[in-house]
Amino acid sequence: MKIAIAADHGRFPLKAALVEQLRKAGHAIEDLGTHAEASVDYPDFAHAVATLVADAKVDRGILVCGSGVGMSIAANRHRGVRAVVCSETYSAKMSRAHNDSNVLCLGERVVGPGLAWDIVAIWLAEPAEGDRHARRREKIELA
Repeated sequence: MKIAIAADHGRFPLKAALVEQLRKAGHAIEDLGTHAEASVDYPDFAHAVATLVADAKVDRGILVCGSGVGMSIAANRHRGVRAVVCSETYSAKMSRAHNDSNVLCLGERVVGPGLAWDIVAIWLAEPAEGDRHARRREKIELA
């Protein structure tokens, strides 16, 4: 799977750990930064990942900030992006199964590296369900 990933300045250590694990799992990673502690604006990184997802240049995106919330709000401004904040595995699984989420947002201040990887692994493995869920997802795109 081809995955775009980005984080803001305070969260790039968790992003780096996830990149390493994703590569070990065989995924192609497009790391959009940031790579330093210099202050950056998280929406710039959210928009960069969301654009690649919306344009189908990557299969999925992962964003990391303090809570995951700001990244999610920014990413969801893009048509075709269904970004979700997850801080436990059940929401990750259900966001894929029912909502076909394509951008995962994590809060480094909320989850540690071990739980973050568990969330990512479940989110990547879970297929989207069809039937009533597909019909409901289509209605999301009407706005």
